[in-house]
Amino acid sequence: MLLVIDVGNTNLTLGLFDEDNLIGTFRMTTGASRTSDEFGIFICEMIERQDVKVRDVDSVIVGSVVPDIMHSLTNSLKKYLKVDPVIVGPGTKTGIQIATYNPKEVGADRIVDLVAAYEIYGGPAIVVDFGTATTYDLITEDGVFSVGITAPGIGISAKALWQDAAKLPKIEIKRPKSILAKETISSMQAGLVYGTIGEAEYIIKKIKDESKIPGIKTVATGGLGKIIAEGTNMIDIYDNKLTLEGLRLIYNKNK
Repeated sequence: MLLVIDVGNTNLTLGLFDEDNLIGTFRMTTGASRTSDEFGIFICEMIERQDVKVRDVDSVIVGSVVPDIMHSLTNSLKKYLKVDPVIVGPGTKTGIQIATYNPKEVGADRIVDLVAAYEIYGGPAIVVDFGTATTYDLITEDGVFSVGITAPGIGISAKALWQDAAKLPKIEIKRPKSILAKETISSMQAGLVYGTIGEAEYIIKKIKDESKIPGIKTVATGGLGKIIAEGTNMIDIYDNKLTLEGLRLIYNKNK
């Protein structure tokens, strides 16, 4: 059985695969101060809550954008699961060509999403990940990634509002019934959600116009991506398991 781990700036998202079937997912916050024992105990407990024996997990792959936790996390997997994990990075087989100016600067999360979108939905495609940052990446029909745009994520924008404006409260991020807001909370929700929808529509359109590549589809993922995808017809596919599937596909290419 394969355990895949997506280490993001905000959360660790973990998935358990039995062959090609995703049988369970769970999350924990990304904490740089956690010890290997804390990671190991949590992961083992979550695995067993999926009615899976820890000893049945014989493979692990990790994609991470948080270097500070990798020593503790890697040691926890070796100690508690008795597995030496595959770490997505330079030299990992992906099946796509990275043609940016400095391929080593490309985050593992972006590579993993591109692999999944390309393998599952085909190219050309714009892959949008609504995570801590919002990323827009273009992969061509023949699997070349050379274009990437990075913007503040909707969560970062929300946090800036209530941390830097003394009278604005912390709110739930959701799409209000109308953009015609009449009080503070719905006005913030409208600005955050419709503002992100507008950003997504403009950037997607701009990529399509300037690349001049016909037939580009748009695939979105990320925790808050569903809210955005439901508010625009510029996003063709929303897949909240895209990153986990990408890790599985990369593991299969490297085993």
